[in-house]
Amino acid sequence: MAEEIQTDVIDPARAAALQVALGQDGTITAGAALPPFFHQLYFWSPQSPDRLGRDGHPTVGDGLIPDMGLPRRMWAGGRLRFHTPLIAGSVAERRSVCENAVSKTGRTGPLGFVTLRHEIRQDDTLRLTEWQDLVYRRDPSPDEVKLAPPPARTDEADSRDVAFDTTLLFRYSALTFNGHRIHYDLDYARDVEGYAGLVVHGPLLAQHLMLFAEQIMGPLTQFSFRATAPLMHFETATLCRNGQTLWVRGPDGRQCMVAEAAPLSE
Repeated sequence: MAEEIQTDVIDPARAAALQVALGQDGTITAGAALPPFFHQLYFWSPQSPDRLGRDGHPTVGDGLIPDMGLPRRMWAGGRLRFHTPLIAGSVAERRSVCENAVSKTGRTGPLGFVTLRHEIRQDDTLRLTEWQDLVYRRDPSPDEVKLAPPPARTDEADSRDVAFDTTLLFRYSALTFNGHRIHYDLDYARDVEGYAGLVVHGPLLAQHLMLFAEQIMGPLTQFSFRATAPLMHFETATLCRNGQTLWVRGPDGRQCMVAEAAPLSE
């Protein structure tokens, strides 16, 4: 099994910048514990322009992700185990492998499913294990029947509205070094990939849910999430929680993401 190893300094300035982008005070300094999912800001893999695909992502087939012949990429979900917090200001190492890659046929045509596993260590201690689920799809056709997204629950015990705009999407793309054009190139998102607007990053929605869960439930030991419908940059979403289940509800009532959180007290 091929393995990719990267090291990075957990720069506190980068983490504080994300706090500010999310409307919080930039309080993270060297020695502070990172909030959950802030590791997305690190372990960049810069590629030269000739090694990027049409969508702005690195081309597949040369690294951990095989070329499945499908051009559209989506981060479909993930699972995380928080063993102990990452500490800002120190070097960390991430080991990554491709656990699974399989082709299937769904209701919308051929699909490629890829699961990556990342293990992040700091000071010889395993801090975080993450599974990242990706889906690859064909280009949309003019006569393609769009499936109706699932309706979201309305029985939340806690909720919070969050708004998105092009500035936030740009900042999150920059901080995570995510070149996917569906998040900043409106013409590409609309005319090539068939979206109604710029797509809010799945990890950005998951980040909101994790911070929301932690605020209510305390420190987390596990978190899993699954994207079920895209959210556009001009839409306001509602973060919802009932027990250990969380979800993102779009302004029309559709479910955009569903998640499960396990607090440290469990």
